[in-house]
Amino acid sequence: MTTACSPPNENPSTHTNLTTPESVTNTPTSSTSPPEPAPPSDEEVRAAAAAHLMPPAVNFDDALHKLHTGVRGIFIPSWADPALLTEPGRDIHALRAQVGRDFEVAIDFEGGRVQRFADIFGSFPTPQAMAAAGDPAQVEDIGRQVGQTLAARGVTVNFAPVLDVDGGNLDVVGDRAFSLDPHQAGEMGAAFARGLQQGGVRPVFKHFPGHGRASGDTHHVTAVTPPLPELFHHEFIPFDIAVPAVPEAGLMMGHMSVPELGDARPSSLNPAAYQLARDHLGFSGTIYTDDIGGMRAITDQMPLADAVVSSLHAGADVALWSTGEDINHVIDRVAEAIRAGEISAEF
Repeated sequence: MTTACSPPNENPSTHTNLTTPESVTNTPTSSTSPPEPAPPSDEEVRAAAAAHLMPPAVNFDDALHKLHTGVRGIFIPSWADPALLTEPGRDIHALRAQVGRDFEVAIDFEGGRVQRFADIFGSFPTPQAMAAAGDPAQVEDIGRQVGQTLAARGVTVNFAPVLDVDGGNLDVVGDRAFSLDPHQAGEMGAAFARGLQQGGVRPVFKHFPGHGRASGDTHHVTAVTPPLPELFHHEFIPFDIAVPAVPEAGLMMGHMSVPELGDARPSSLNPAAYQLARDHLGFSGTIYTDDIGGMRAITDQMPLADAVVSSLHAGADVALWSTGEDINHVIDRVAEAIRAGEISAEF
């Protein structure tokens, strides 16, 4: 996590006042240590825990309840009530008025197969089709249109563009990728991200370290990428191009396991994967997990609340999920991990 716990304040040592025969009659000075800082309250610990969570919101009341717990933001899944985007007085704009603080509202809107609520936001071509003409300016313009229509409804974060390089045999990637060529994928992804920014929405590059040549779809199975050395010459290239081009964008950590990168854990739970993103890409922004509640690469291994803790411990800034877990249970589990020193947090 980018929020790291400051080292505990050390009390300055009390220095002994040395005396000499000439100074024995002097009044000795004394030093006192400042009082120990009070430990964070339960409310402060829970607030720190909630600030790194992005649960789903399926309707206005659900969103309001979760936002009142202090979560960083809400994710709008495809099965949410469309009224959350359209009904005056019970839409995202009304949420902002009632909650009275800033928060993120995120959605998946890539174009093509993955464009949630296209009947509200409009329909846009697949990334593959966007890039077919080879014109980054055209892709940027489409991104701008997408950003404007999302922002008008109160969305602030779009989990797009996909920077995976289509490997040709995974349906979960396919036309969601801009190209079979990693350099073109990076250039077109950067263009789409610039357009989103211009439209008023924050882009999030996904799915690092790259899903295009993985052994399977992480929605359904544990998936393994080619070995780490190979990724530098293929999967990482789009990220190498796009991340410095749009440094304000976020990054989504996928669930693929990478041979020779730390251990066999999925990247979203693997500290070595987050360190790689920081070191190799020079990425200093917000890293979101991919959905850790609705994808079997994670759910086959552990319950959601434990996966949230594991991802935050590994280095995620925001844990994202789409399933209906009780939000207070998750916050309590993360707060417990903070108190136990498993996760660091600032107060």
